[in-house]
Amino acid sequence: MRFAICNETFQDWPWERALELTLECGYTGWEIAPFTMGGRADQLPAGRREQMAQQISRAGVEVVGLHWLLAQTEGFHLTTTDETIRQRTAEYLCHLTELCRDLGGSIMVLGSPQQRNFPAEMTHQQAAENAMWVLERVIPTLEAQKVTLAIEPLGPGEGNFLNHATDAVSMIERLNSPWVRLHLDVKAMSTEGIPIDKLIIDNAKHLAHFHANDPNRQGPGMGDVDFVPIFAALRTAGYEGWVSVEVFDYTPGIETLARQSMQNMRSALRKLGL
Repeated sequence: MRFAICNETFQDWPWERALELTLECGYTGWEIAPFTMGGRADQLPAGRREQMAQQISRAGVEVVGLHWLLAQTEGFHLTTTDETIRQRTAEYLCHLTELCRDLGGSIMVLGSPQQRNFPAEMTHQQAAENAMWVLERVIPTLEAQKVTLAIEPLGPGEGNFLNHATDAVSMIERLNSPWVRLHLDVKAMSTEGIPIDKLIIDNAKHLAHFHANDPNRQGPGMGDVDFVPIFAALRTAGYEGWVSVEVFDYTPGIETLARQSMQNMRSALRKLGL
């Protein structure tokens, strides 16, 4: 398995120091939150993109892609009834796609709950239609840049849109593009009431990316979730993508989170004889 870590984990660390710890812990990939790059995707000049890409590459780390696509932005929304905002959102997702490719990445995780939750007077089906309207306009750019958009189901604690893997798969199948696939996250899957390993197997043919974490918002193995059956299911599913550590609770400290997460994942693999 290829292990990555989300770059916002390192908070305000200089990238040089963060990249050093990334490799020291055994990760080989970075998943980048655009808000850590000092500007909106459509405002980052080519020279700055190239500089960032070279810095990461020189360190010996591969850019997996982007996540938190719309976080810390204004004026974008995926499910709104306002067509002008939806069009603006589609255009920005196209800019993000180009940024992802410029950095050397090939995956974009579409989570960003605050920019996709819908009001009480709207049904989930209406929200899904609006979201598909947006994504249909992004697909040509995804195809041109050879970037996969991975739709992320999120638990009800995050919002009300795409709370189940089946919701995301339904949208993916209707969009019917090889460039729109599924992202699964352990913290989110833990809210579904279905064993996580079963969710992985059941949705394997759509799976493009995977986040390792725990419902306690810390790293894999730092809570109650057992990662042995999770990694066994990924292996059974033939998953060959990245396993990327994404945390939300920084209480243990950056170094502890990065080191312990990797140690726990390796321990789970050893129990499987891998």
